[in-house]
Amino acid sequence: MSNKKISELSSTSELNSSDEFVVVHSSITKKISFSNLQKEILNYVTPHSVTVSAGNNIDLGSSTYDDSEMIKLSWSGANGNMTMTLPDCTSANSSHRLMRFISDSTFSSNTRVYLTPASGQNLDGSTNYYEINKSYEGVQLWSDGNEWFIIQKKA
Repeated sequence: MSNKKISELSSTSELNSSDEFVVVHSSITKKISFSNLQKEILNYVTPHSVTVSAGNNIDLGSSTYDDSEMIKLSWSGANGNMTMTLPDCTSANSSHRLMRFISDSTFSSNTRVYLTPASGQNLDGSTNYYEINKSYEGVQLWSDGNEWFIIQKKA
């Protein structure tokens, strides 16, 4: 670690995801990577917008959704059902992870997204899905590293 004063440090606008920072939390000095700091700060504010449609399946465990904490859903096309499979709750990326979902005005009672736990895993103690089927419906999920929990609903 540098022995320089903050005022003596050079400034940069370019950071890499692996750059690390020192933080003091509850009187304990810790380190956090820039990518995790971004995840903690930015993803709670900036939603990942996903257009969904009948018959489609989306695997939320794919790397595309690794940093998605808020997912805004928009429906496109004919009425019907589609499935979004939750990430593996036991993976390092999903353990102690929050995921929030909100539907926009394009949803109706005839358009349904099934938030489904990965094969062999549970959502609120069940292998069943959570259904989003109306405008401005929302749900917040959390993984304890063993299963997903519904911790808040907006409907």
